[in-house]
Amino acid sequence: MPKSEMEKNRIARILIYCGIFLIFFTIILFTSGLFSSGEPVGDKLALIEIPGAIVSSNDVIDDIQRYNEDRSVKAIILRIDSPGGVVAPTQEIYRELTKIEKKIIVSMGSVAASGGYYIACTADRIFANPGTLTGSIGVIMNFPRLEGLTKKIGIDREIIKSGEYKDSGSPYRNFTPDEKQLFQEMVDDVYNQFLDAVYEGRKHTNLTREQIKSIADGRVMSGRQALQYKLVDELGGLEDAVNYAAKISGIKGKPKIIKKRPRTTMFERLIGTKIKNGIDDILGNQVSIRYELPF
Repeated sequence: MPKSEMEKNRIARILIYCGIFLIFFTIILFTSGLFSSGEPVGDKLALIEIPGAIVSSNDVIDDIQRYNEDRSVKAIILRIDSPGGVVAPTQEIYRELTKIEKKIIVSMGSVAASGGYYIACTADRIFANPGTLTGSIGVIMNFPRLEGLTKKIGIDREIIKSGEYKDSGSPYRNFTPDEKQLFQEMVDDVYNQFLDAVYEGRKHTNLTREQIKSIADGRVMSGRQALQYKLVDELGGLEDAVNYAAKISGIKGKPKIIKKRPRTTMFERLIGTKIKNGIDDILGNQVSIRYELPF
């Protein structure tokens, strides 16, 4: 056989082997799910977890928008295990949830209080465990006071400001009566926004605003007490919420659930954030208005 013919045959065999390898490799990739989204096909439920103190809204809002646009997602389940958090991100999550038309079912974990309950008010149905810590409808601002410490160690400060209230809330002095009144009015306004959210979310229970206000004094209650006050709809865990969401969505059999993996551990989200907030408060670096448990 001529040398050129042998070379052509060798190249042809190499191409055939390469083709077989590519086909085999592609099959492996597809079966291992590397070419797929990893999500189940067909009608499904989306699970969004809100754990720990609420200090940012970006990730949760991304999830809400993603699942709202996914036509195969028939309902959204919020698993809330949060003592609340900063007002602004809490309200941003709340507003985003009010924009979607899909059913929202809330499952409360060990705690869903203050800002956690604020978000829950967007739900079509709220499930709580009998021992869930919830309620705590209210607003808190924390102002650390270092005046006594600075005097003891001989540190003095002189302030130059553009207006009467520019250094209001400074940790190095107490409020004047006028300053305290200003902050109280702000807290009252944000508190009324919380009441509005609860009233809108619980209209189906025929709760009046006056009835809500009578228990919206910051008190913490169990899930069973919250059911008596009509702040939740049913006692049950996450599985009960999932089964209910599947039923109202017309999903037969065991529902398929999609969720995004958390980027941090529960300890980092809950304990780590609380420690950071505590340090910031002590150092006077963070004075924020919060829907949050005081402990």
